[in-house]
Amino acid sequence: MENVQLGDDVLWADTLKGDAEAFGLLYDRHRGRVFRHAYRLAGGRHDAEDATATAFLELWRRRERVRLVGGSILPWLLVTTTNTARNLQRARVRHRRLLDAIPRLGEAEAELDPALSNHDQSMNDEVAQALAVLKPLDLRLISLVVFEELPLPAAAEAVGISPGAAKVRMHRARQKLKAALPRSLHHLHSPALKGDPS
Repeated sequence: MENVQLGDDVLWADTLKGDAEAFGLLYDRHRGRVFRHAYRLAGGRHDAEDATATAFLELWRRRERVRLVGGSILPWLLVTTTNTARNLQRARVRHRRLLDAIPRLGEAEAELDPALSNHDQSMNDEVAQALAVLKPLDLRLISLVVFEELPLPAAAEAVGISPGAAKVRMHRARQKLKAALPRSLHHLHSPALKGDPS
């Protein structure tokens, strides 16, 4: 099967007919973008791999209810990835609380653990925590518009709201993120977070 010429809509129609190769081509086409999206939201490779796998599993499991947006399966995958990454983040926070309740290692032992001193991981954690303040629908919109650079009308359609409602929600979400991000990370704001996403 030649996938160069075939759009997602054609491959998805074949998938619904039971064509495993068509599903594999969709996976190959979108796996990298879904993983990068999950990595930004989850804050780590392991969680990003889990979120990516779960998104494609849900794509197959819920195939009879999946909606394509503009002939593409990607918006559905990105929304599902956002939800999965958020759930993983919540589980991670619960796990951290549990670990924080356990008596700590001595300072010298903690310095030997590279995960505890990794600056990049700390920054990813701070961004993920800031994103966690958003309502689920707002997180989906931010994810699609800011991280995946989808036009606002396409993102609105993907999450099932009007473009006008999406614009209002984006404005409020930007304000919440600005307040939640540490001042040292305000430079990470993309133009879509700083200004009008339309």
